[in-house]
Amino acid sequence: MNKDNYDLIVIGSGAAGIIAAIVAAREGKKVLLLEKLSKIASKLKATGGGRCNLTNTLSNEEFMARFGRDGRFMQDALAAFDNKALVTFMDEIGVATHAPDGFRIFPTSHSSATIISGLENEMLRLGITIKCKQRAERLLVVGERISGVKTQDSMLKAENVIVATGGLGYPVLGAEGDGYNLANELGHKVTDLFPAMMPLRTKEEWVKNCRADTMAKVELRVDLKKHKKLRAKGDLIFTNHGIRGPVVLDFSREVTPLLKKYQEVPLLLNLTKGMNEEQIQNHFKKELEKNPKQNIEELLSTLLPHPLSRELCKMAEIDIDEKYKKIEGAKRAKLVSLLAWTPLTVIGHDGFKLAMITRGGISLKEIDPKTMQSKRIKGLYFCGEIMNLDGPCGGYNLQWSFASGHLAGKLL
Repeated sequence: MNKDNYDLIVIGSGAAGIIAAIVAAREGKKVLLLEKLSKIASKLKATGGGRCNLTNTLSNEEFMARFGRDGRFMQDALAAFDNKALVTFMDEIGVATHAPDGFRIFPTSHSSATIISGLENEMLRLGITIKCKQRAERLLVVGERISGVKTQDSMLKAENVIVATGGLGYPVLGAEGDGYNLANELGHKVTDLFPAMMPLRTKEEWVKNCRADTMAKVELRVDLKKHKKLRAKGDLIFTNHGIRGPVVLDFSREVTPLLKKYQEVPLLLNLTKGMNEEQIQNHFKKELEKNPKQNIEELLSTLLPHPLSRELCKMAEIDIDEKYKKIEGAKRAKLVSLLAWTPLTVIGHDGFKLAMITRGGISLKEIDPKTMQSKRIKGLYFCGEIMNLDGPCGGYNLQWSFASGHLAGKLL
């Protein structure tokens, strides 16, 4: 076997791994980047449908809050490399950025290829060695210190190793959980892993009749006694087998762990842009004053698309052609209740096949947030999605990957 010596070996060529390699090389380190696929940055290329939402304009405090109770783990990484620093870094490597909606920051090209090209050119300039088709089979350790990496055909020596292999999402792009196994073999705890940022399947079949329209400003909440605080708001799309859309992608990271525990997760959906029962009744009253002869379908069309109106009427056992005032009180009350909160039951998903990110990972308790170094093995660092920290859609996870990779690459 070949024996090569490096100051740093980075395993994984996603956003976190590449920036870690660049930071270390800028400080004069001899760096090797290992990638098991034939090309680098495959998952980065697919991010955001290829548009690559790099980060967003939130303050660090607001940004961390969106990650939940573990968000403050990012404090040191963001202090050293926040959204402004990332934009500056991109500018340095020739990638112009902008925030067309004032929140999400993209490359002006709206193409991840621009970012990958800039990163590749910077690695070439710095003399970083890149080896593709190289699978890391084992981390080498002497005592409690990292000493290198064994691949399928090489023994690679290094005093520092960064594991940036990502999660289990997008298996077609090489996600196999390699990094979890490498860490676990050295005694690191890996939490339960769940697919996140993905469509959800529902028990109810009526959703397939409502596929034509995107529902704006829908509020979702979990209808389980112990989890009633879980809620989200955004655009929703009905599908043949369930729901998708931005709000579902965000909320799925809360739902998939519950599915494992309960097998079914009841949800309540507010499809009327936040209107409660009283506001819905007042709305109907005003509309009927304008046109008292409206049937229920015409009345509901002032709030919802026709297909959804018809399905809610079926649930309330109301004839869609009936005049509102002729509907018996109990059925009217049921319809108004359904308009305020429509029940839907999540029963499954397509697993990691369609998951954009992974919920869970290497326990944060075993990683020093000031350095990203393992608390178990000196010279071993982790960054990006492999750690037990994930955020919603909107540039959160990519910013975290860059920030954690930047801090790990400092080799503090």
